[in-house]
Amino acid sequence: MPLLYTELRKLAGRHLKNERSGHTLQPTALVHEAYGKMMGNEQPDYHSRAHFLGVAARVMRQILIDHARVRKADKRGGGQFACSFEEWMDPSVERPASVIAVDDAMQALEKTDARKAKLIEMRFFGGMTAEESAEVLGLPVEKVRAELRIAQAWLKRELDSLQPRK
Repeated sequence: MPLLYTELRKLAGRHLKNERSGHTLQPTALVHEAYGKMMGNEQPDYHSRAHFLGVAARVMRQILIDHARVRKADKRGGGQFACSFEEWMDPSVERPASVIAVDDAMQALEKTDARKAKLIEMRFFGGMTAEESAEVLGLPVEKVRAELRIAQAWLKRELDSLQPRK
């Protein structure tokens, strides 16, 4: 853990940079909460550094989604928010509803193609390279890149379809 702490803080910083300003979670708190969830009562068997970071990315994403759902529930009264892929990547967009929209789209992708959903998660939420993702999934790098392009296109289409027509 001490060897990966710096990388976990960077990962948490990447997650939080897309959140609204004034977010109540800070990178250190996100790292500590994720670490607590990852370790639980037993030491899981991580196969490699990349595998550990992939799991950490998923746990951090889930913590932020749970946080966004609580915040949205606190506001009550908002309908379903739709955002395009480009808007979601824009840090000025209000985050809780867009985080939930992206999570809903990711869950839909996971139902149809779990590996593509995992690739999106590792790349965009975990900041992992194609090579690192290939190592974790045991795939050739070229296959990872090809599947990632397809997954990105699918996610973009899914999020854009939620946009109200102009």
